[in-house]
Amino acid sequence: MRSVDVVGTAMAQIAANKLRSFFTLLGIIVSVAFLVAVVAVIQGMNAYVKENIADAVVGANAFQVRRTPLQIGLFDDEMWERVKRRPRVTEADLKAVREALPEARAVALSSGWPTPMSDVIWRNQVVGDALVFGITPEYQVVQDYRFIRGRGLEQVDVLQRRAVCVLGADIAEKLFGRQGVNPVGQSVRVGGQHCEIIGVTAAKGKVLGQSQDGFVLLPVTYHETLYGRRLTANIGVKMENAADVAPGMARAEEALRVARRLRPGTQNNFSVETADALVEFWKNLTRVLFSIIPAMVVIGIVVGGIVIMNIMLMSVSERTREIGIRKAIGARARDIERQFLAEAIALSSLGGVLGVLAGWLFALFVAAVSPLPARITGWSVAVALLLGAGVGILFGVYPARRAAQLDPITAIRQE
Repeated sequence: MRSVDVVGTAMAQIAANKLRSFFTLLGIIVSVAFLVAVVAVIQGMNAYVKENIADAVVGANAFQVRRTPLQIGLFDDEMWERVKRRPRVTEADLKAVREALPEARAVALSSGWPTPMSDVIWRNQVVGDALVFGITPEYQVVQDYRFIRGRGLEQVDVLQRRAVCVLGADIAEKLFGRQGVNPVGQSVRVGGQHCEIIGVTAAKGKVLGQSQDGFVLLPVTYHETLYGRRLTANIGVKMENAADVAPGMARAEEALRVARRLRPGTQNNFSVETADALVEFWKNLTRVLFSIIPAMVVIGIVVGGIVIMNIMLMSVSERTREIGIRKAIGARARDIERQFLAEAIALSSLGGVLGVLAGWLFALFVAAVSPLPARITGWSVAVALLLGAGVGILFGVYPARRAAQLDPITAIRQE
């Protein structure tokens, strides 16, 4: 029997029993769709964390010197006690890092945790919960800010403790957008005090649904006047190229150890970190998810395979007379076996294809209605299709062999 005839007969049997075939495939469709959709969301999040969240926190081609290490989640008690004993990052530390890295594009000081939030008030317009950062001018370079109006903060603003500010695009739009007023030169109240707007940054968009443009930048000296010194401050360093980051971190660490008179073998009382800490945390989380997903998918696939095997056994019983007639007119046992095995593989492969389509559509739906991104990967589609075909082979062998072993005389007599 030709392979084309085998496949054609298998598809004809599936088409003749559409409803039964659909319910047979349901377990495989759900399992494969779950695999494709979850992997798409996880892969999308991996790229999103690296490309957006990490750069939003630290900056591209940049690293930070911090009192507290970068970490998603809470510190345990022991770690928090160690962090509290660390000295604050100061202007002396900034000077030491700057002298150690003369080739850096920018070395900046910024206020750290806890970041104050304030209403920003202009006339009768109020925007609430704006993040208020105190910075040196180089911070604007580290974070790649561009200005659509006015200018950024300058060193003279810091030295003279000027009451000036730069608004993020969201704040400026909410205060002045509807009125069509140029924000530059306007006076707003931040932290209960007046400051003059000297610039507005270009919009950076949203990360996981949260705006990156809802902030106010103040000279770090004026920020301390309003809010006092923060428990932490951060030094941000931007290098020319990504390849320069690791050597720059090593030299900054060495310079700070010397400046703080740390003896050899003594642990650092500061952290030098890139956004890799955030990326690594997310990767560790996704590793846990990837260890759970296969077990759930396997359960669904096994259930689907058992259903296929039972349906194929029932099909063998229903078609006993047909099998006997085919054998009587010359069909070999292996022809019968190939036919039923082809039906099982066709069923499971069809389930795999439908599962991939369902998973792809569900991933697109998740990306459309939530801030979670989704990226369909070729390897997840390939694994899903191989799983579908593999289930057909694994669970279709027994029914196929049982059909092939039927005695033709007994089968023809079967009513």
